[in-house]
Amino acid sequence: MNELEDLKKIKETVRPVRNVLILAAGSFLLLLSLLLAVSLGAADMPLKTVWQAIFQFDPDLQQHQIIREIRFPRILGAAIVGSCFAVSGALMQGMTRNPLADSGLLGLNAGAVFMLACCFAFFPQLPYVYMILFSFLGAALGAGIVYGIGSLSKNGLTPIRLVLAGAAVSALLGALSEGIALYYEIGQDLAFWYAGGISGTSWGHLQIITPWLLLAVIAAVIISRSITLLSLGEEVAVGLGTKTGRIKLTAALIIVVLAGLAVSVVGAVSFVGLIVPHMVRWLFGYDYRWIIPGTVIYGALLVVLADLAARIISPPHEMPIGALIALLGVPFFLYLARKGGGMA
Repeated sequence: MNELEDLKKIKETVRPVRNVLILAAGSFLLLLSLLLAVSLGAADMPLKTVWQAIFQFDPDLQQHQIIREIRFPRILGAAIVGSCFAVSGALMQGMTRNPLADSGLLGLNAGAVFMLACCFAFFPQLPYVYMILFSFLGAALGAGIVYGIGSLSKNGLTPIRLVLAGAAVSALLGALSEGIALYYEIGQDLAFWYAGGISGTSWGHLQIITPWLLLAVIAAVIISRSITLLSLGEEVAVGLGTKTGRIKLTAALIIVVLAGLAVSVVGAVSFVGLIVPHMVRWLFGYDYRWIIPGTVIYGALLVVLADLAARIISPPHEMPIGALIALLGVPFFLYLARKGGGMA
């Protein structure tokens, strides 16, 4: 009965006009951050030059070449990665009713990096599209092990137990990845993915990952109402006609695809999928028909700003964006854990 009352409250608190305005504001901030991220860096470029590089591209100008071939793909890659992590985190939290769920905390990122280490060691000339497929498999492997360990307990899959299992599995897979890197002398190749960075993103990468992202987000939007019901409890969802098994399987596939995509681009960055869904729920409420679009925009915004900060804090050197996001994520995680895992 309490869950049904919660569902009624969700419907009553949905304010379409307000939510549209929040989405519009987020889109404006994202566009502004994209322009600033292209303009600022080791070598600052006026916004006028950025505009000309977009609409009046001159291949003979070095600044135009830098903007078009280096900064644009990097910044768009950051936006895609942020959306991937944020949407996957939102789906995980809603499907499992676990407010501490995040692809980095529950082993998906570590599993994807482990498979990338295997790719570098055993298939060094593997095309990027196949590396993405291996990332998907690795993410599924990490999630499967974590949930398998967590389900062994008699008391079920509590949020804290899942996080502890995720930490153990992530440590194990991380150690295996480092062992492979040392034995096969590929540490330099994997250092980029360990630290988290987007500097190597190219237009070719974007052409491969963007269709996957679009398909995954569309699928997430389609099942968003069912995720809202699952977030209130499986009994409520079943009572309202939701085929929970099919929805959970679909959501799990979407999560694996999104986590695998993100790790194949940026590496094992954690906490984006933890922070953004809580922030978006605070802005939009608990209806996942609004949460999913919100996480797409605000997840992209967070990683774009993190990448910008990584480049301008100490130029010409760059900081790993994973470390910068962790500075926000760790205190936020501790705050949630202290609250007892309640939804923010």
